[in-house]
Amino acid sequence: MGTTSSLLRIDGEFTIYRAAELAAAMKTALAAVADGGTLDLDLSEVVEMDSAGVQLLLAASRSAVTSGRALRLTARSAVVDEILTILQLTSLFGDVVAPAH
Repeated sequence: MGTTSSLLRIDGEFTIYRAAELAAAMKTALAAVADGGTLDLDLSEVVEMDSAGVQLLLAASRSAVTSGRALRLTARSAVVDEILTILQLTSLFGDVVAPAH
């Protein structure tokens, strides 16, 4: 049985160059969360984000919802904020929420 919430910190590049690594990390972290639980993502140390990073974030969000879990951002770097704002995705991910740990 998984935990009700889990925290995953992603730092450095959130780009195509790390897509496979990050997809696996998010899938593993999400699987460790119990049904109805939440995966908290800390993106405060992300220094670069491209369209692949956005796709990973959207896929993780969709996967969380379809598996009966939630995904929330507990911290975002200025780079992540800028990308989400430009793409008008801030409403999808909402305000940064402090983790319940």
